[in-house]
Amino acid sequence: MSSPDTALGTGEKRKLTLLAADLADWYRQGGGRSFPWREPGTPLYQLVCVEVLLQRTRAETVASFYNRFFTRFPGWQDLAEAPVEVLEEFLRPLGLWKRRAASLRALAAYAAEHDGMFPNRYEELLQVPAVGQYVAHAILMFQHGERFPLIDVNMARVVERFVRPRKLADIRHDPWLQQACKWLVRRGDPKTVNWSVLDHAALTCRARNPDCQSCLVSSRCAFKAV
Repeated sequence: MSSPDTALGTGEKRKLTLLAADLADWYRQGGGRSFPWREPGTPLYQLVCVEVLLQRTRAETVASFYNRFFTRFPGWQDLAEAPVEVLEEFLRPLGLWKRRAASLRALAAYAAEHDGMFPNRYEELLQVPAVGQYVAHAILMFQHGERFPLIDVNMARVVERFVRPRKLADIRHDPWLQQACKWLVRRGDPKTVNWSVLDHAALTCRARNPDCQSCLVSSRCAFKAV
């Protein structure tokens, strides 16, 4: 049985449902950001690679690097066959180039051997080299159409400010936060909801100097009420 600190309450579910709906509407009306990987028909290869490139890097930086990267490595096979030294040097402008190169080559090697298909179960995905919780969620959503949240520090910040703080330091292992983020994407298009929450975090609910005055959901926000 879940403890009061880990269980998602009825009132919290209601708040999160309204938050997801409001932010998705805002996003559809042009309130969010525009990036090349969000264009309709973007291949899974690009969507997955971008999620690796985005880790600990500003989305605008990845956007400026996007065409150059996928022109040089247009598919899984090209990426899998790239010498690691070449890939590391190519990724140097993004930072963490050794880590990114290792992750991308491991993913590419698996995808090239499996015709671009990844497992459709979370537990099996975690057995794929370089796949952790975040990338597993991205693959399940982008390739298999499942409702999974892209939980990073930005999504966590929006949820925690709007509802309440988590208890554990690591967002991957806090049961309440995991439930809350999954509840966010239970309705509507999961990509739209995910991107709307991440854009809200970047544009309004910033880590520093959040713009509470112009926030469309501030009237129901626990952080604003403090």
